[in-house]
Amino acid sequence: MTQTMMGWGRLCISPLFVLVVWEVVCRAGLIEPQLLPAPSDIVVRLLEQAASAEFWGNFGITLYRLAIGLSLAVVLGVVLGLAAQLSRFSAALLDALVRLLAPIPKIALYPALILIFGFENASKVALIVADALFPVLMATWSAARAVDRKLIWSARAAGTSNLACLWKVTLPSIVPTVLAGVRVAGVIACVVVFLAEMIASTDGLGHMLTVAARAYRTLDMFVPLVWICIVGLALNWLIGTLQRVVDRSG
Repeated sequence: MTQTMMGWGRLCISPLFVLVVWEVVCRAGLIEPQLLPAPSDIVVRLLEQAASAEFWGNFGITLYRLAIGLSLAVVLGVVLGLAAQLSRFSAALLDALVRLLAPIPKIALYPALILIFGFENASKVALIVADALFPVLMATWSAARAVDRKLIWSARAAGTSNLACLWKVTLPSIVPTVLAGVRVAGVIACVVVFLAEMIASTDGLGHMLTVAARAYRTLDMFVPLVWICIVGLALNWLIGTLQRVVDRSG
């Protein structure tokens, strides 16, 4: 209990110290507000925008894209990672695809995705899937290979099919490791959806930042950044909590 409280204390003190120094520097006039507004001014502006229906529309569309893209990446990553356990051929094929596609910066594919899926949600969701897929896939694949082979042999000896073994034996054993991959994928998804909306979008938090930047409204630029940070922290906390629940039940 004490260690947990100390951990939370360190987590809070470090960002708080940075914010205090930031506020003092800005209030002392050492930095122009047009270049870097004070944290207190950002909070005031954040609350002002939170009363706007337009803001919540942009916030909602970003959450929608993030949720759909991350969900598809998780499902696809788990399915492919498990499918690699069915045969040596499937494992070799997946290994070749990962080696080929994983190093490619997925944001470079965005123009092609726009041409294929259009300017609206589908291209942004596809970009999220392309980038968030690999942490889940690699976590699933590596964890599945580490499952005790005796458990699988015992299930097969009892007449369980290969697919049923993956579902009943392998998957329950690898959930904690898969969640670790999902945690990384969540962070990536937050970054990718924001970038996609900055590059080519007429709505969303990333679009809000682009509009503010074009008008040189520095204060308004920080508001969507704060919100995407809050979304990322909330998602990380949610998955971390789920990990702890699974660890306790296991």
